Amino acid sequence: MATKCGKCGPGYPTPLEAMKGPREEIVYLPCIYRNTGIEAPDYLATVDVDPKSPQYCQVIHRLPMPNLKDELHHSGWNTCSSCFGDSTKSRTKLMLPSLISSRIYVVDVGSEPRAPKLHKVIEPQEVHTKCNLGYLHTSHCLASGEVMISSLGDPKGNGKGGFVLLDGETFEVKGTWERPGGAAPMGYDFWYQPRHNVMISTEWAPPNVLKDGFNPADVEAGLYGSHLHVWDWQRHEIIQTLPLKDGLIPLEIRFLHNPAADQGFVGCALSSNIQRFFKNEGGTWSVEKVIQVPPKKVKGWMLPEMPGLITDILLSLDDRFLYFSNWLHGDLRQYDISDPQKPRLTGQIFLGGSIVKGGPVQVLQDQELQCQPEPLVVKGKRVAGGPQMIQLSLDGKRLYVTTSLYSAWDKQFYPDLIREGSVMLQIDVDTEKGGLKLNPNFLVDFGKEPLGPALAHELRYPGGDCSSDIWI
Repeated sequence: MATKCGKCGPGYPTPLEAMKGPREEIVYLPCIYRNTGIEAPDYLATVDVDPKSPQYCQVIHRLPMPNLKDELHHSGWNTCSSCFGDSTKSRTKLMLPSLISSRIYVVDVGSEPRAPKLHKVIEPQEVHTKCNLGYLHTSHCLASGEVMISSLGDPKGNGKGGFVLLDGETFEVKGTWERPGGAAPMGYDFWYQPRHNVMISTEWAPPNVLKDGFNPADVEAGLYGSHLHVWDWQRHEIIQTLPLKDGLIPLEIRFLHNPAADQGFVGCALSSNIQRFFKNEGGTWSVEKVIQVPPKKVKGWMLPEMPGLITDILLSLDDRFLYFSNWLHGDLRQYDISDPQKPRLTGQIFLGGSIVKGGPVQVLQDQELQCQPEPLVVKGKRVAGGPQMIQLSLDGKRLYVTTSLYSAWDKQFYPDLIREGSVMLQIDVDTEKGGLKLNPNFLVDFGKEPLGPALAHELRYPGGDCSSDIWI
């Protein structure tokens, strides 16, 4: 998958070069059985997304994990474009940290990309003992050749935003990236930008607060995250903590892909807004709200107002478009961010959600829609849940979407998702004028898996993508 220059390492020299990379033919995504009532291990599914293939839209391989109830969630690589100049490195291992068990699976996707196999299992005890961390989330490869994985908590489920450091060759746990005693109070996602000597991390909530479901009283009690943590990349310590004004539960964070850029965006799930973070002239960092999704006044739901619940965000590799999903409202949006301070809505599409016509929720007041959207039916399947994880093709023309957020929250907000299984959809993107259109011929139905309906989550291509590769 690497560009052919003789001595290159993994990935691409620049984000714009990556846009010229080959079209995706397969996608890896973890499928979860925890909280579904099915006593089977989570597994890594390989899906054929090549329209010319006879197996198009099919799961062509399943790699079950050796344990139950891990809650596979996000994934990353042993190495990526941050190591492009190192010809000794190749992108052959997919890292699968477990959100609940704290286990880390290293999967060999290099030997046979269409049939991955388990390479190594790092047991939770090793992470607990060497790092005093647990509940693992985001995995990024570093230019040093190491792999770094963020945590939501300590081994007992209290909030603790630290980082597990793995050797990129042996996958031994080396210890924490942050200095001893220097973890953030909470953790979730992170992105680094060495040219500005910075890393910024986000916060969801302590594992003990979120793991069994969402309780609005926990928000009132201030138990959910509302800050960004700015780290000195060389000194491995927090230099600034940014309170988010009207920013509750900052989840996915993305710097602009251009490695010289000193700004990016974070999606705040519960307050349903996008905030831009940026570097000031004096070298400090600030944050400002640039997009707000208004809540809808509703009847027949757990609260009188329903937020959009922004759960995933993406930036196209040319830093022109921002995409995000509103998991509860059910829409996926595209914004032109040519002027990052003033994003402009250029595309919107409804893919299920909680406010569809004929459902239990009645919308009483809506600042955006004239009427409730129709339920989505693709190839005869009524889609349960709402758009959640998203992945963009390298050229920016196709957006893939899955509908599961996290098994305990799926069960609470979308019980039919547990019964029906999640789906994977594909949206065609207009990259010139902007616009989103459903591909009616694409559906991967995880409700029909051999062991029963599964919850499919984050998507990865073998050659890397716009949410796992960092350029330095």
